[in-house]
Amino acid sequence: MTPPPSRPSDASLDSSERPRLLIWEVTQACHLACTHCRANANPYRHDDELTTVAGKQLLEQTRDFGENQLVVLSGGDPLVREDIVELVDHGTDRGLTMSLTPSGTQSITLERLAALESAGLSGIAFSLDGATAERHDAFRGEPGSFEATIRAIEDAKSLGLPVQINTTVCAETVGDLPAISRLLEDLGVVMWSVFFLVPVGRGQLLDSVDPETAEAVMQWLDALNQSTPYAVKTTEAPHFRRVRRQRRGEGAASADGPRGRHQTGTIAGDGFVFVSHTGDVYPSGFLPRSAGNVRDRSVVDIYRNHPLFEALRDREDRTGKCGVCPFRQVCGGSRSRANAVFGDPLASDPLCPYVPPGYDGPLPWDRSASAEAAVDE
Repeated sequence: MTPPPSRPSDASLDSSERPRLLIWEVTQACHLACTHCRANANPYRHDDELTTVAGKQLLEQTRDFGENQLVVLSGGDPLVREDIVELVDHGTDRGLTMSLTPSGTQSITLERLAALESAGLSGIAFSLDGATAERHDAFRGEPGSFEATIRAIEDAKSLGLPVQINTTVCAETVGDLPAISRLLEDLGVVMWSVFFLVPVGRGQLLDSVDPETAEAVMQWLDALNQSTPYAVKTTEAPHFRRVRRQRRGEGAASADGPRGRHQTGTIAGDGFVFVSHTGDVYPSGFLPRSAGNVRDRSVVDIYRNHPLFEALRDREDRTGKCGVCPFRQVCGGSRSRANAVFGDPLASDPLCPYVPPGYDGPLPWDRSASAEAAVDE
């Protein structure tokens, strides 16, 4: 989500002390059956899900990161929880910046959005994985999801809520990206977050794009970002920052462009932390290695001091070509994808085709999935 002006800038953020973003998966329950779902969501809430009281305790912990810490309530579908407005209100009252990522279902009503906005919600993100109802609903596994999402976007905008759109990039969706980009311009959103598939959960059944296609998509996204009224960012594809620098003829150590971010970016465990519906703390929802549980240890202490998080923040401790890449401080590679493909969160990102000068070791994409789809500019 787009943080308000009062939040610390990325340039001043010390990612060893606080994350840019904390995601709390308030539930795994969801009435959609999305083909890429990380959480393997189903319609039922887990018996050990954090209660309202435990959730408020988590938000109390989170305020120790610092003023205006950005918190995104996700799922599953967070609107499945009857206490979601109460949680937003509690977080806002404690000085947190609260955002939400609901599923595209009939549960997103104007009345519920208005209640969330009144409780202090700062922004909202919806998913669109196709430019038409036919494409989006097939990917989401629910007829009517596209229509519900478009209606919810308009309702959120009518309440003054900034809207971000999340889109998954895989072999099934990559060809529709240009049409989606045009739709977002018509919808008047503020941010497009383009998520490059990580093969976890039901996403293991989908085909990723190959490294060359991913690179072409990022080249296209960077060019697109020069003219769109909304900002463009990538998720689980930090080498987008390398692509941007190379397109501008800049070196690995130079400052980013006009919409630049913190020099070291944000990756799993480094500027990012994820709390599961049962309270387990992960570097990312796509890197499901638990570093503890918020019922036993503060999320702040886990993020700052757990060896897994410390290792992920040490960008000199990578293996393979990521370990010698001159862009490693700028990029860092997707630790989630390295873990999903190789079982090692410090391995090289198999989606990045860049070979550092002089590197003659193994190339990680030899073991990654490939796809024949390409973006038609």
